[in-house]
Amino acid sequence: MPQILLTTLNAKYIHLNLAIRILYDLNKDKADLHWKEFTIKNNFDDVAVYCARFQVVCFSCYIWNITQTLAVCERIKALNPATKILLGGPEVSYEWELVIAQHFVDYIIVGEGEIPFEAFVARFPDINNVPNLVYKTADDSIHFNKQNVQFDVKELWGRNPYQYDPPEELANKVCYIETSRGCPYKCEFCLASLDNKVRYLDNDTIKQNLLYLMQHGKVIKFLDRTFNIKKDFTIDLFSFILDNHRPGNVFQFEITADIVHPDIIKFINERVPEGLFRFEIGIQTVNQQSNLEVSRKQNFEKTSNVIKQLDERIEMHLDLIVGLPLEYWNDLKFSFESTFKLFPPELQLGFLKFLKGTPVRDKYENYGYRFDPEPPYQIIESNFLSAGELYNVTLLENALEIYWNKKRATRALKYVATHYSIFDFLLGLGIRFNNELDFHKHTLNNIYECIYSYVKDTYNDEYLLQLIVMDYYAFHKVKPKDLFNVEPDKNTRNAIINELGLNHHKYRYTVLPKLSKNIHDKEYEILEYDGVNKPRVI
Repeated sequence: MPQILLTTLNAKYIHLNLAIRILYDLNKDKADLHWKEFTIKNNFDDVAVYCARFQVVCFSCYIWNITQTLAVCERIKALNPATKILLGGPEVSYEWELVIAQHFVDYIIVGEGEIPFEAFVARFPDINNVPNLVYKTADDSIHFNKQNVQFDVKELWGRNPYQYDPPEELANKVCYIETSRGCPYKCEFCLASLDNKVRYLDNDTIKQNLLYLMQHGKVIKFLDRTFNIKKDFTIDLFSFILDNHRPGNVFQFEITADIVHPDIIKFINERVPEGLFRFEIGIQTVNQQSNLEVSRKQNFEKTSNVIKQLDERIEMHLDLIVGLPLEYWNDLKFSFESTFKLFPPELQLGFLKFLKGTPVRDKYENYGYRFDPEPPYQIIESNFLSAGELYNVTLLENALEIYWNKKRATRALKYVATHYSIFDFLLGLGIRFNNELDFHKHTLNNIYECIYSYVKDTYNDEYLLQLIVMDYYAFHKVKPKDLFNVEPDKNTRNAIINELGLNHHKYRYTVLPKLSKNIHDKEYEILEYDGVNKPRVI
């Protein structure tokens, strides 16, 4: 019986791969099957040495690991030419011709892997009749045994793919769970749009596995593309979580906001504690012409209303895509500003990627697109945005990440969004940061000095400067240095602390002029630091 290894290179150590766990669970009794995970940061030579002792090594391939995976495969073949390499996953299920042409790749499973992998394991080395397998024949010609097969998710009923993990390790990882496969939408930039038949797993199995992850894990992320399609199912699973979750558990869902049923909103606001759920919501664009051009349906007004109704209970992560068809610079600016004014805790500004198999990749010439031929296949330019404009958006994105998503200037940026153009502000700030600092190598003080000097030089707004100062002091857990020379002298500060009867032996205090449109206002704001938590405003 051949020794077969299921493996992958995860993006980070904290991530887990559900696919190889499912394949192992389904086939562990049918072969001498093993599984192990690595990351793209591991030493490739070390990974190859481990893998080369198996007769067959099977890699789960995605956009974030395909380049690294192929590099490891080449090393495996150099160490042991007899080892066979099998690749599967979304990144090799389309346009696979160049991949199978590599001398170190022997087989590729195209599409959903459960049925082909079971046949491969049972029949190896006789693989001629394995469905949806691409392989090389004796004369080095390429054969694709294309078949129309679809896995019956009932085969997963009663199975727990995480039972083979040491339970104590799950608490340090992001644990993934699926309740359905497929997506009802047809967004042309997304691979999920290619499978429009939504198949649901058994409810009891979902709850058993979810309970196991709640007991042993911490962060649990649902892989469903639209978790909230069915109202009753959504409320039932939310209720199960509320009845069984442990302190520290966090649950993350991909939600289509404009179809959230009022009963779900009511349930969340009445029963779900703050911080327990995270919702990922793909806004992508506010431009309705762009939405229609990529077969996407969205009502931004409804989406906004739902977000506003839930923002006190749910941590929102909103996504925008830069580079969609028919979205010019001003359209992008409008989409960004409309979405930013919802003030999500995290706003992801992603760039259009031309994933293999997606319609937007097939039609790229229609819109004058140029994109990187190497993963992640990111847009370079189009008829709508020039290469220079896209580069400037990367600078804006960096400023967004540093100042908003990392919560270093939330007061200041909320004020900017309601008084100025937040798009123009972050663009200018990103350019200033790029000119003066290194995005990948800077100090926390550099971050605040940069935005302070940018506002001082560009905006005649003393109140905005005060907000930046407050953001600086409020971000620290330990009383920071007086970076902007705004604190009163020591005698005045001590007199204020003593007058208020504050415990300066146990805590440290910052005394700041109270935020006011009148910069001559002499009232003070007191921040109390305990060295563990963010400061408390007295």
